[in-house]
Amino acid sequence: MIKSQRWFVVGLLFLAGVINYLDRAALSIAAPLIQKDLNFSHAQMGIVFSSFFIGYALFNFIGGVASDEFGAKKVFGGAMGVWSIFCGATALASGIVSLIVLRVLFGMGEGPFSSSNSKMVNNWFPRREVASAIGVISSGTPLGGALAGPVVGYMAIQFGWRWAFVAIMVFGLAWLVLWSMTTTEHPRQNSRVKPAELDLIVSGQQQVSSMEHAPAGKKTGLSFYLKQPIILATALAFFSYNYVLFFFLSWFPTYLTEAHHMSLRDMSIATVIPWVLGSIGLAAGGFITDFILRLTGKPLLSRRIVLSVCLGAAAVCVGFAGRVQSMQGAVALMSVSIFFLYVTGSVYWAVIQDTVRRENVGGVGGFVHLLANLAGVIGPAVTGFIVQATHGAYGSAFVLAGAIAVIGALCALVFIREPRSQKEPAERKLVW
Repeated sequence: MIKSQRWFVVGLLFLAGVINYLDRAALSIAAPLIQKDLNFSHAQMGIVFSSFFIGYALFNFIGGVASDEFGAKKVFGGAMGVWSIFCGATALASGIVSLIVLRVLFGMGEGPFSSSNSKMVNNWFPRREVASAIGVISSGTPLGGALAGPVVGYMAIQFGWRWAFVAIMVFGLAWLVLWSMTTTEHPRQNSRVKPAELDLIVSGQQQVSSMEHAPAGKKTGLSFYLKQPIILATALAFFSYNYVLFFFLSWFPTYLTEAHHMSLRDMSIATVIPWVLGSIGLAAGGFITDFILRLTGKPLLSRRIVLSVCLGAAAVCVGFAGRVQSMQGAVALMSVSIFFLYVTGSVYWAVIQDTVRRENVGGVGGFVHLLANLAGVIGPAVTGFIVQATHGAYGSAFVLAGAIAVIGALCALVFIREPRSQKEPAERKLVW
């Protein structure tokens, strides 16, 4: 596996995921210092957290369409360069307006991340390995979140929060050089791909699922897929996943310092635990759903089982995490919640790969990711207003996050399912 070029590409994308969440989680780790330095209220800090997702959600879609049009390698590399620069530029913020503008631009840079790496996997992998590859790539993101605590926390304490953002910018720019020198858009363009591996990839991609075919006489452009109930259901389930994730990413560190009176140093260490478990969950999730696929022969059944069960388990844990009295209990429940949540992380992308033609994977993936990341626009700001309105109490915000995850689990259970029998009339195919 390690010697194959396609898994080398996965390794690079894994490292990109580490950098992605190291950069993204830096603000939440440094938030107590930033609030104090710039004199922000909880509501203002919630708006700052949410501002990232305005640019991010929009460029989820734009980045996906651009990946189909111009190639995932170019789009992904450009995204890494842009978000790294604006991550470093966070050090220039002098007030709420400048910080919001910088976070929107930073979000625009990170926007193409998931849809373009999904497109790269679609280019480089046989169908039966898609979810596993996406799971491995995605497992880098919580690892980056785990590193953000000690790395950003240490640098912020030693050198100030501004220098922490400048330092982590360098990681992304170094990765961009390596990406540009070693990667190609398609395996057939890469001289390091051996003939046996190329044959495996090409033959695996030719095993096209009947679910990719549109009803007879209808076009299969981007607009066709965006109206399919299974695509919209996947987006809603993804929205619930992101609501819990961004609630944790944005507010859990501040919750620990305020509700449990942890120091910045101790909080930086405590937040590592959920991220590590999340990384394990993400890596395992793709293999679990591909294993169920091999057992059942039904791609969407395997995706539905993982989504409904694990989103439900995450909902229960996050709902209770804000109700326990001890810091250890809160961290433990949140860690278990993030583990189950992240088991589903690759599955949304796998559903898209199962149901969409290759030439539309980037655009459809970007559309689903855009809708899903509206949770980031809404969630952190809502949490900030809830905490401010309840005079520093976080319990209701935890319960709301759990309730939204329950809705996502039910949505996946009802709508993500195999198409009707192929014996039915052609005009009824692809109706879920």
